[in-house]
Amino acid sequence: MHGSFSSSMTIKLGHKFVLLSFSICIFLTNCETRTEVSSVEQKIPDSTYLNHSDSARYVGMNTCKLCHQGIYNTFINTGMGKSFDLATKSKSSGDFKNATFFDKENDLHYKAFWDKDSLFIKEFRKGKDTTCQRTEQVNYIIGSGQHTNSHIQNVNGYLNQMPMTFYTQKQKWDLPPGFEKGMNSHFTRKIGLECMSCHNAYPDFVLGSENKYNFVPNGIDCERCHGPGSIHVNQKQRGIKVDTSKQIDYSIVNPSKLPIDLQFDICQRCHLQGNAVLKNNHSFYDFKPGQKLSDHISVFLPKYKNADDEFIMASHADRLKQSACFIKSLEKLKTKDALKPYKGAMTCITCHNPHVSVSEINDSHFNDACKNCHYSGGTSELMCTEKSVVKAGNSKKGHDPYQSVNCVNCHMPSSGSIDIPHVTVHDHYIRKPITKKEKDKIKEFIGLYAINEKDPSAKTKARAYIQQYEKFEQNKAYLDSAKKYLSSKTKEDIKANFQDLIQLSFMTQNFKQIISYVETIGEESCYKQLNNLSYNNKDAWACYHIAEAFYNADQRKRSLTWFDKACTLAKYNLDFKIKFGTTLAQGNLMKEAEQQFLFVIKENPKKASAYTNLGYLKLLQGKGNEALINYNKALALEPDSESALLNLAGYYVSINNKPKALELVKQILKKNPQNQQAQQGLKQLQNVSL
Repeated sequence: MHGSFSSSMTIKLGHKFVLLSFSICIFLTNCETRTEVSSVEQKIPDSTYLNHSDSARYVGMNTCKLCHQGIYNTFINTGMGKSFDLATKSKSSGDFKNATFFDKENDLHYKAFWDKDSLFIKEFRKGKDTTCQRTEQVNYIIGSGQHTNSHIQNVNGYLNQMPMTFYTQKQKWDLPPGFEKGMNSHFTRKIGLECMSCHNAYPDFVLGSENKYNFVPNGIDCERCHGPGSIHVNQKQRGIKVDTSKQIDYSIVNPSKLPIDLQFDICQRCHLQGNAVLKNNHSFYDFKPGQKLSDHISVFLPKYKNADDEFIMASHADRLKQSACFIKSLEKLKTKDALKPYKGAMTCITCHNPHVSVSEINDSHFNDACKNCHYSGGTSELMCTEKSVVKAGNSKKGHDPYQSVNCVNCHMPSSGSIDIPHVTVHDHYIRKPITKKEKDKIKEFIGLYAINEKDPSAKTKARAYIQQYEKFEQNKAYLDSAKKYLSSKTKEDIKANFQDLIQLSFMTQNFKQIISYVETIGEESCYKQLNNLSYNNKDAWACYHIAEAFYNADQRKRSLTWFDKACTLAKYNLDFKIKFGTTLAQGNLMKEAEQQFLFVIKENPKKASAYTNLGYLKLLQGKGNEALINYNKALALEPDSESALLNLAGYYVSINNKPKALELVKQILKKNPQNQQAQQGLKQLQNVSL
């Protein structure tokens, strides 16, 4: 039995690959119950707002508060103001008297604790296995504490989510969303720009990485809803003033003075989480308040028949748009060009003041919003037929029967979201209470639909299905639907859809198809075409996928060219670097391979796979002690890493310690009986006289 580079096991791509695709196609549908505001109603062109200019800069909340101190004082206590901050005792909502839980799937215990003013998370396994113990400091807390506190680690600018979340409503510690059911990624879940750009003010993201930042702010700030403030500040400093009771100040966006659809787009930028598909050459930085969100991002969600009671956590805008209250308010809207159009229709700010914490507002505020349309005081005209309400109202003679009615409890019931455990939120689909018979109906998947765009392009639809498969649910039918929207009949078709066709083929591990696309266009032409540095690394990923195709076709020289290209475009994608290094080593380019692994370790000294591969490199060089040191470093970070355990077993074989090697191989197979390398190693070791 020999050690090996862990190239196939150390790069986590977020995909599950399939070899076959079903012939069934799932098509995108429009949701007939959703009403979008006509673009004709948008009276103000985007260019009117001066802070839409490329010259406008973000100035930060501390600048805003110089003139808006009162608003600042209340806003910093809202969920947005408290969305992200350093890990301090004042920021944390956690209960640390019993801050422990057990991950049964992985046989791991967790404990959160304070050491003076620093917060730590400890991962450990009870019993004789004392080597399985890791303690890491928490650098940031994400989440206001109204529902959750999750925890972020910063290693040289690389941000990863940690494996403990405190669920405030149930006062419970547990795994974070997405870590359940054996999917615990420990301390390695990357916090990318998509995540950070909604849970925080805009960060300074390092181009060519997936999760590295030069700087992250501390909480969502004023400019996420009002746009960059430099021009506004400059005008006020020069004495340029506007009577905002009569006019619009075009140096800054006031959402209340936007057309209804553009108001919604500001909220939908983050309160419409789902499958966010960027338009060509756009990033999560590009949308500015007052612009159309669909010009930058289309957000897709699965559409099901008979599943109206299911929703994800941040789906408030989508749910509200299904409500008769919203639809009818638009029909009645007469003054669409009023200074404050929302006054005549229902929007998010009809009920929510973004400058004031919801915890400081009592139920009567929300119920009064309902009564503004459904009730004229004292005339018993509340449109509610619930027997319990009528009975309660008639209990006292002369008593206003609807004075104490809680509309929200019945028509916006609290329930759990399907994506976040231990959390209850109000469903913003305002309607009559759903019956048990309706709940018991079998739900039927119809397709993905774009929530914020009526007719997305074929390419946008294809990307939606690819991302749905990649990020959320590995249903092979999604890939069939994606293929329907990506033409590859001609050379021009292939060139126009090149990156998406490459990604689609990679997901099905159809490496021959990838090579065919490259050769149809011409490898040199492809190499020149894929040359764009971007925040989502789209060209870099295409280069990586092409490299993998040539690698799997045993064309190592060509694969090295493309791995090098991927690493040039995405210098700080450390997984690319590791795979490049393993391929270099397999070509006996040991010095060059070592440079890649050492770069990764310098960038992120907690990258276990870099130590695993460097260890094997040292073993090949006859430096057994250095190999052992690196293997142990890898296992200290990831004690269940199958690649590190397998390579360590190879080390013990090399020093004729067969019993120890056998013990490690059995340890792998105990947790994963399907590991073929471990199965082969077990057979070899059992055939050797011990």
